[in-house]
Amino acid sequence: MDTSLLRVAVTQAEPEWLNLNATIEKTVRLVEEAAANGAKLVAFPEVWITGYPGWIWSRAVDPPMATKYTLNALSVESKEMERIRRAARENSIAIVFGFAERSPTDSVYISQAIVSPQGELLLKRRKIKPTHVERTLFGDGSGPDLNNVVEIDFGGNIGKVKVGTLACWEHTQPLLKYHTYTQGEAVHIAMWPPLPPHGGVTAPEHWALSAEGCLSLSQTYAVEGGKFVLHCTSVASQRAVDALQTQDGMVFNSPISGQSCVLAPDGRRLTGPATESLIYADLDLTMIVTSRHLIDVVGHYSRPDLLWLGVDKSAKDYVVEKAAATDD
Repeated sequence: MDTSLLRVAVTQAEPEWLNLNATIEKTVRLVEEAAANGAKLVAFPEVWITGYPGWIWSRAVDPPMATKYTLNALSVESKEMERIRRAARENSIAIVFGFAERSPTDSVYISQAIVSPQGELLLKRRKIKPTHVERTLFGDGSGPDLNNVVEIDFGGNIGKVKVGTLACWEHTQPLLKYHTYTQGEAVHIAMWPPLPPHGGVTAPEHWALSAEGCLSLSQTYAVEGGKFVLHCTSVASQRAVDALQTQDGMVFNSPISGQSCVLAPDGRRLTGPATESLIYADLDLTMIVTSRHLIDVVGHYSRPDLLWLGVDKSAKDYVVEKAAATDD
């Protein structure tokens, strides 16, 4: 294997629905398998831990299910998070994963983490705006969550590479995407839930919620940003339908196969269809240079004298103390 190439692994797997401990153990097994096959980075989908709450699209209010989901969400300061960090360190592999984050006050967020091959938690961010009925369960991110790209030192001939991530329909938000482009990522992990195929021209479902539509969004991101995209989806078998009680719902009413793949900086697929498995690709990072010779939307192919982006990265705190009044 050419050591100047960055070998990555994209998961196409099913979480252990509503079971935090079992999903953590499956995560570690997949990390170990990816590392054993030479991968330096392994990617997991949106809320991999501990599964996408598909019932919200048919039962927006379900307190018992929401309670179980929250109890099985992942806290940042927890032994479960430490277990993932240890797996990265012991296997010398970077891990990028989505998780339902449980806050100290029992709110939940669609969150993403990047762990270095040394086991450092380099990034933890929240989806800035959950999509549609996701807002019945998940809270919003804040200013610091706009920082979604970090530098990872892979050592050897690869060296330091900027890696970033967004969740699901964040890939429809032009301003958020553009801000991410400015951070200079070379490899982007596009995290998605299980995605069913679209039903065709006369189907009532929104095409951009389908497997085909979401892949199109990831390909557009690759082309616009001139970077490799790890398009990562999860699998939902009949076990998911049963666990989430969605057999009569709008989505998750039948099993969904995975759609994970790796995309080049010009949008082409580098990997073909696969069953539930790990999907590998060896990334030649010089392809980014070739692509940006044609399109660099934050460089030569931009007009900041005409169009520019304003950003507020400050955290929006719940309690803000007013300064004490002073006598003149």
